[in-house]
Amino acid sequence: MAPSSSSPASGGIGFSGALTILFVALKLTGHINWPWLWVLAPAWIPLAIGLLCLILLGIIAGLEALRKR
Repeated sequence: MAPSSSSPASGGIGFSGALTILFVALKLTGHINWPWLWVLAPAWIPLAIGLLCLILLGIIAGLEALRKR
């Protein structure tokens, strides 16, 4: 009997990936007439939100460092 792996299985494309694929398919088949910026929005909006969070955390950390001086 092979030992079972206790590490969680990761995989799949997730909600944003599935939505991106759906929007691209709808755009290519002519069902939607959106600009490509919005068709690809499910791919770039989560990245933009993550970047914004990192910037805000950096600002907060910088302000805390200045306050402790």
